[in-house]
Amino acid sequence: MNVFSVQKDSIRKKPKKEKDPDRKRTGWTFGILPSVAYDADLGFQYGALSNIYYFGDGSTYPEYLHSIYVEAAYTTRNYGLFRLSYDSKYLIPHHRLTVDMVYMPDAMCDFYGYNGYTSVYNNVWRDSKHYTAEEGYRSRAFYKMKRDLFRFAADIQGPIGKNWYWNGGIGFLGYLINSVDVAMLNKGKKEEKKLPDIPGLYDKYVLWGLIRPNEQHGGMHPYLRGGITYDSRDRQTNPTRGIYADAFLTYTAAFNTQKFGDQREFNNLRFNFTFRHYVPIYQDYISFAYRLATQLTVAGQSPFYMNSYWNTLYIQRVLYEGLGGSNTLRGPLRNRILSNGFAFANIEFRFKVCKFHVKKENFYIGLNPFLDAGMVLQPYKINENSLREAIAANDPDFNEDLSDYFNFDRKAIYRPHLSAGLGLKVAMNDNFVLSVDWAVPFSKQDNNSMANLYVKIGYMF
Repeated sequence: MNVFSVQKDSIRKKPKKEKDPDRKRTGWTFGILPSVAYDADLGFQYGALSNIYYFGDGSTYPEYLHSIYVEAAYTTRNYGLFRLSYDSKYLIPHHRLTVDMVYMPDAMCDFYGYNGYTSVYNNVWRDSKHYTAEEGYRSRAFYKMKRDLFRFAADIQGPIGKNWYWNGGIGFLGYLINSVDVAMLNKGKKEEKKLPDIPGLYDKYVLWGLIRPNEQHGGMHPYLRGGITYDSRDRQTNPTRGIYADAFLTYTAAFNTQKFGDQREFNNLRFNFTFRHYVPIYQDYISFAYRLATQLTVAGQSPFYMNSYWNTLYIQRVLYEGLGGSNTLRGPLRNRILSNGFAFANIEFRFKVCKFHVKKENFYIGLNPFLDAGMVLQPYKINENSLREAIAANDPDFNEDLSDYFNFDRKAIYRPHLSAGLGLKVAMNDNFVLSVDWAVPFSKQDNNSMANLYVKIGYMF
């Protein structure tokens, strides 16, 4: 027998490595990307981010075993983002653990007053590109304030029974609030580009007593939360079928410190409810998704700067603010609707236009037209006569028409804020999703621009 023929036959009979028809990812996968984004409210973002996933043997794909997210970035409108986040359903068996820590300095945080349409928005006062001082322009910083936010959150979820889970969490929110630092923003700029040093809306609210002394500079707020969740989704990121619903209470305390004054009145209890439904239309290529959500103050009071913070059980995006902006109501200006309690809805059709592969990675491109709506449920109580008395006592030089600031028609408070738009999604391995949303508000009181553009990571819900 020819030895070489035997060796040849043995080589032929060597089993080939089977290919995975589903192209499941295993082990670790990660990448370091430039944190380049755009938000109509925050400007262009530059920095770096990394999302690290561990899929183990691939048996749970597209669900990951562990996710670590790191990002450091800054925007052209002086908004900073420094974040470290961890998420896992397997570190503690049968429990989901999420830990998130973030620091966000914001030199020009939006502040448009209370109760949405109750507070009149004058685009000419802030639009330096289209109006001069003679035409009514005041300052780009008129509807702004300075806000630094530090947040730590740790949340855990455990099973109760078929698709039902209990939730618990602790966290801390630290706010530093002040007037816009115009001198810092003007440093190094040409004279014609400098911001005028005039009082903004935040300063006027302080002077008129609508923002009280013990809340005007921020505060430190530890919190404790608990609730229940129902989750029958087929996957966590861009599910095509199932329901996700949660209901929980958050008790937030306030430190009584020398810096911020006596804040004991700001101990409060809030109730949150969210309902998401994902309906398949054609395989996993076309689906219909909608979200209904509300946040209500059940007991106590909340300082004005926390009323834009939307409580969520799991922090997937860096910050959930409402109403208005990329996380709750796309199209209206960020934090346009500020109140003690609110509700909103998002409706989307989701299309996966094409799927493709690059080396070992799975990609798809998607489109999703959407409609967003939101409204005030628990408004601030603003009495016109009391306000005029406070202005006369504390701001004797005020000689403007108060109707330029407030619409005292009670019907305006509960008028819905509406917007619509189109989203583009580029997804890798069904988890890392680059999201571009283009949205148009129905009312110029929400945003005088024709449209707002948001470039983010992940689906909105």
